[in-house]
Amino acid sequence: MKSLAILLCLTSLVFAEAVKDREGAVRGDKARFQNDTRWNYCDLDTGFQLAKTTRKPLLVVLRCVPCLSCAGMDAAVLEEPSLGALLDQFVCVRLINANALDLFRFQFDYDLSFSALIFHGDGTIYGRYGSWLHQKDPLNKTTDSFRKSLEAALVVHAGYPANKAVLAGKQGGPVPYKTPVEFPTLSEKYASKLDWDGKVVQSCVHCHMVGDAFRAHYRSQGKPVPLEWIYPQPSIEVLGITLATDAVAKVEAVEAGTPGASAGFQPGDEIVELNQQPMISIADVSWVLHRAPPSGMLSAKVKRSSELTELRLTLPPAWRNKSDISKRVGTWPMRAMAFGGMKMDDLDDASRERFGLAKDQMALKVFYVGQYGPHAAAKKAGFRKDDIFIEVGDLKARMSESALIGQLLLSHLPGETIRSVVLRDGQRMNLELPQQ
Repeated sequence: MKSLAILLCLTSLVFAEAVKDREGAVRGDKARFQNDTRWNYCDLDTGFQLAKTTRKPLLVVLRCVPCLSCAGMDAAVLEEPSLGALLDQFVCVRLINANALDLFRFQFDYDLSFSALIFHGDGTIYGRYGSWLHQKDPLNKTTDSFRKSLEAALVVHAGYPANKAVLAGKQGGPVPYKTPVEFPTLSEKYASKLDWDGKVVQSCVHCHMVGDAFRAHYRSQGKPVPLEWIYPQPSIEVLGITLATDAVAKVEAVEAGTPGASAGFQPGDEIVELNQQPMISIADVSWVLHRAPPSGMLSAKVKRSSELTELRLTLPPAWRNKSDISKRVGTWPMRAMAFGGMKMDDLDDASRERFGLAKDQMALKVFYVGQYGPHAAAKKAGFRKDDIFIEVGDLKARMSESALIGQLLLSHLPGETIRSVVLRDGQRMNLELPQQ
């Protein structure tokens, strides 16, 4: 199982677009910032010490230098002159690898290539920042949301320690290992420090590998992967609320008939608190949902026309399962676990009509079949590109690839096979879907 999980982590790297000279990019980043007057380069201990002595909040930016995603955002944060005065109110640390992260303190969306956490010098987390807008558009240099998050964090800092109790929910939860390189799936290949005298890129633990390691940890113990690791850091869109990408947590739209609409959210509302936690970013909203129960109620406080309004947001059963995880790099290892290395998408209604398939039945077309390692298990089991899944075990109803991944990882363990029915050239075929 150790070698399998390592292969899963390595295979996922193939699908992350990277700069051509990865080694040069990492070494160039170090040359540029190791003596920078603002940024403490890969030195968390000094950062926390300075935060204590200067009484400034600590801003820790995690950046995957070889990855192109968020390159524009990273450049803007480092170079935009108008951010300078704001950044100078923080002790700033730049981290380019996750090898030695304290996993109790550093719990965030591991699938992003640019993330930020803001701390008090004593280690208390004020909030998190991460943008899927920039992740999807590497050239986007917009810093409005980042700027507003930093400003909101300064307000939280000004209220500390009187507000420490309301920050309790922002702190990390229990973890099986203190640092990523203590996970068995990573310990055989990675050390706590980068190998600057050798191949530095190959010695780097990428943030998404941390999420991969958590999932492999549960599978190696013969346990289902918990929901929060199948659908990590969910967007509030699963509850019918769309947030503006240039604000802290401002409601842009509310879909009728959804939990967000039933709770009374309105466009223009600014979410000030969620589950009693002060919000400094959209990532903070996702953090609350990441730690939320399978169903229940969350309290919310919104600013509407300069007045505060309290709302109650109901989490219906299986709300988290509606998350779309198809674009996450961390989903590739899960595709190996659940599908033997295939990628599939739900057929639209027009395509269903051509194949004679009902709108409410399963119809997941295979667009990719892996060729190597654990991602070749489906190929070895006889599955092919363009197969259309219409049954997987007892599952026959229409669902997304993301929903099927959740169903299988929650209900099946490595070594099992699941009877499946696919359409191939108009003919039904029975095949066994391997679980890893």
